[in-house]
Amino acid sequence: MSLPLVSRMRPFGTTIFAEMTQRALEHDAVNLGQGFPDTDGPAQMLEAAAEGLRTGLNQYAPARGLPVLRQAVADHQRRFYGIPLDPDTQVLVTVGATEGIAAALLALVEPGDEVVVIEPAYDSYDAAVALAGGVRRSVALRFPDLHLDLDAVRDAVTPRTRVLLLNTPHNPTGKVFTTEELEGLASIAREHDLWVVSDEVYEHLVFDGRTHVPIATLPEMAGRTLTISSVGKTFSLTGWKTGWVTGPEEAVSAVAAVKQFLTFVGVTHVQPAVALGLRLPTEFFTGFAAQLQAKRDLLVEALARVGVPVAPSEGTYFVVADLAGHGVENAVDFCRRMPVELGVVGVPVSVFCSDPAPVSSLVRFAFCKRDEVLQEAASRLQVLGRG
Repeated sequence: MSLPLVSRMRPFGTTIFAEMTQRALEHDAVNLGQGFPDTDGPAQMLEAAAEGLRTGLNQYAPARGLPVLRQAVADHQRRFYGIPLDPDTQVLVTVGATEGIAAALLALVEPGDEVVVIEPAYDSYDAAVALAGGVRRSVALRFPDLHLDLDAVRDAVTPRTRVLLLNTPHNPTGKVFTTEELEGLASIAREHDLWVVSDEVYEHLVFDGRTHVPIATLPEMAGRTLTISSVGKTFSLTGWKTGWVTGPEEAVSAVAAVKQFLTFVGVTHVQPAVALGLRLPTEFFTGFAAQLQAKRDLLVEALARVGVPVAPSEGTYFVVADLAGHGVENAVDFCRRMPVELGVVGVPVSVFCSDPAPVSSLVRFAFCKRDEVLQEAASRLQVLGRG
């Protein structure tokens, strides 16, 4: 009998995150691999979700999400970015950002169409392109400064290119794309009549006085951009798996047409709680970013003490460390040994790349953990300094 898994999905086995989390459990290692916080989100959101369960929000939500959440998303986009949206036609609630990305690509990409991806890239992007029958065209960020070569992006575009897939703030590198870089990407999208799918789940987690700029706010981009975000990162509620897609009416309708046959609708009782979170005072958003910036600094300083350079971490949950100076030539192998030898878990950056060679010594560490966990990781990393 032939293999049951279709050929286009065979390259995608167990994710590196699941593997490294399992190794952390097996060896009692500090898990700085998978990007999830080890603390809960705002108490008022937790109570609102519990109230939803108690008061009967236990059946299917409307296909596009509860009106209260769609309105809150629209208000959030106007409040923070000046983006006007009709909550009834330009907002779609999804089962997390991952579903939003997959549904968007399934809606926009015909078999054989090309999708330009800036890598290192979150691993679900490649799988979503494959699910849609698309062809990935990669453009690499340059380490260690994470420079984006716009000429390389232009060279990657062909007559078959349909979508530019953008992620800012960027996982796994922590890069926040500059306005100049975004303007360059927008110019390419306009010139070649491309759709932009913009993953902005880390939109509020930017550091050192930076500002997140949605590409949809640039001239002539609102009509060709689908913007995706979620509750998970901003509010430390990754298990709620509630996200949203916003953009022009016809494109959101196309994504909704696909989404209904993936999960139909999302979890109902958390949606009013997410709406409540999106309406929290601005101080919540800036305060959480400041807390994460302090955690970043703690981990970066620990790595510096043992002579490990890092790429700029301007946002997100992550810092990328270069272990070449410690003899690491294959970060995949090193990360598999690290739970045993150092008692710490990280993720090799090469798993996010089509060409692993230029990033073979790079490891991503997540700093979205309690300070005492990061301090324990820092203590264990001292072994590197004695190598």
